[in-house]
Amino acid sequence: MQLDLVPRMPNFGPMSKSMELRRTGFWATVVGYGSAMAALVFILKYFEYRYWIRDLRMEVYIGVVAVLFTALGVWVGSKLLEDKRREVAPTDPPLTSNVEAIRSLGISVREEEVLRLMAQGLSNQEIADKLFISLPTVKSHASSLFVKLDVSRRTQAVHKAKSLGILA
Repeated sequence: MQLDLVPRMPNFGPMSKSMELRRTGFWATVVGYGSAMAALVFILKYFEYRYWIRDLRMEVYIGVVAVLFTALGVWVGSKLLEDKRREVAPTDPPLTSNVEAIRSLGISVREEEVLRLMAQGLSNQEIADKLFISLPTVKSHASSLFVKLDVSRRTQAVHKAKSLGILA
């Protein structure tokens, strides 16, 4: 019986992504592309000396290598961000809300979105990030909701919205 003396730590953050990329052969691809670029520079130098082409300046080589590394950088960036693009927004609960109550209270569409995110327990900053609006705008919508629902706290606003049928 052999004991495992090295504790297994969960993989969080950038290291987990690095380990995943190592498993998928990503780094082998990057090294392959780097080798291909080095071979290209070697071929360019070979032809320069083989045919006595002396008018190619260093800027030409730097430009070719820069273009190739730029293309490689774009490709690597797209691979690293691939998971972010594939993320699907979590499905929200069905939008069965009491339209009459919303109209009678004068709640705007954006205020309703803020109210739904409040009900999910998100902070003002998280709501701002999710809706791509500024923090003061979220606070403005929240205070407007408090006035329209005649409450003074977020929990009261959510509770009253649920009792009016605005939130499911």
